Amino acid sequence: MEQSQKKFWYAVYLKSRHEFKTEKKLLEKDIEVFLPIIERIRQWKDRKKVVTFPLFSGYIFINIPDDYKILLSILKTPGVVRFLTLEGKPTPIPDEQIISLKKIIENKEQINPHPYIIKGQKVRITNGPLAGVEGILMEKLNHNFLVLSIDLIKQGAEVKIDAFDIEPA
Repeated sequence: MEQSQKKFWYAVYLKSRHEFKTEKKLLEKDIEVFLPIIERIRQWKDRKKVVTFPLFSGYIFINIPDDYKILLSILKTPGVVRFLTLEGKPTPIPDEQIISLKKIIENKEQINPHPYIIKGQKVRITNGPLAGVEGILMEKLNHNFLVLSIDLIKQGAEVKIDAFDIEPA
């Protein structure tokens, strides 16, 4: 691989529970790999143990040039299912997003996977007394709110919510 070629970060979708095996295979091919992992203490009846697992189950990030032969080589790697694409072409992830993710992982703070949600998206509350309620996610004064709209009367109500208690509807 030529060093002068510009590299891009791509997301690769993997077979279930193949993150660590595929990471090892890609590293053997001299591919720059980023597998964000987190550690949790798991308790069984007889013991506690620190367990390491992927932050994004089923995904791995690779940094490669936009080169057909390299892309094909990765697709032939055991455990790889496909590249994430837009309009049928592998789509690069902005460097800033990968850099930010690496900083969060290196910080070793309490990190949890969370569904991808944007302001204005329809969401459902998953925990607490409002579990099952659906509405639109809004932000006001750095707080998240669920806005419930009653279309027929063109009125709505909002309730303050914790972003960890919602999922896309």
